[in-house]
Amino acid sequence: MLDTTHDFRQLPAAPGVGYKPQHFSDIVEDAGSVAWLEVHAENYMGAGGRPIAQLRHLAERFPISVHGVGLSIGGEGPLDKDHLGRLKHLVGWANPASFSEHLAWSTHDSHFLNDLLPLPYTAKTLTRVADHIDEVQEVVGRQMLLENPSNYLAFAETEMSEIEFLTEITRRTGCGLLLDVNNVFVSATNQQTDPISYINDFPLDKVGEIHLGGHDEDEDDHGAPLLIDSHGREVADPVWTLYEHTIRTGGPKPTLIEWDTDVPEWPVLEAEAARAKAALQSVFA
Repeated sequence: MLDTTHDFRQLPAAPGVGYKPQHFSDIVEDAGSVAWLEVHAENYMGAGGRPIAQLRHLAERFPISVHGVGLSIGGEGPLDKDHLGRLKHLVGWANPASFSEHLAWSTHDSHFLNDLLPLPYTAKTLTRVADHIDEVQEVVGRQMLLENPSNYLAFAETEMSEIEFLTEITRRTGCGLLLDVNNVFVSATNQQTDPISYINDFPLDKVGEIHLGGHDEDEDDHGAPLLIDSHGREVADPVWTLYEHTIRTGGPKPTLIEWDTDVPEWPVLEAEAARAKAALQSVFA
């Protein structure tokens, strides 16, 4: 297990946004309610160019969170050593305040699948995920946050709840958790469970970052509601309500507005960050 007592930079318990290059000038001129920025690790693993130069500039002004989407933490095979090496280099020079990955898999044999696929919660899966997290934290040299997934179905072979799985992962590895509140709402709707109960049972003391994002509404083959975690629109009102319950229960946390497709103009994204800031202030005024 990684020694997580080292004093790295910390994200503020304030709103952040997922950084998109088209917003660079707006952010530099006036970031408004945005106190920190998150980037996808895989977009900044190159050797140079404008993306790296912009991130270096922003990292001098804002705390940065690096969010990985390609490690395949839950994959059956070993982690990609080249990918892990590039990640170590990025974390080394960017010195982010937070580093996170998904509880998911996206590789099979030599194939990479452009999706974040869920896992059955079994003892075998838990051991594999814990071993991968241990490897990542040792190579990168800092604590990793693990994000809860959005689920669309349940596995018959599952032996424990998602919360039991995540709690045991933190105990074994010393990693922290990234709580995606939209994922909680999406999963609860799709599986007809109670999102409030999920939050109440979640180990909120292990949470280093919260994500809020948009989802799309659909129906399954039986006409029941089916939500898709799309990151392509504003945060839905029920998710804001669940977020407010979360921070009332577990205290203020760094909160990211995640908007990755159909990215809006900066004022629209900043307005979402302002709403998160208002929620934090109203709960803890």
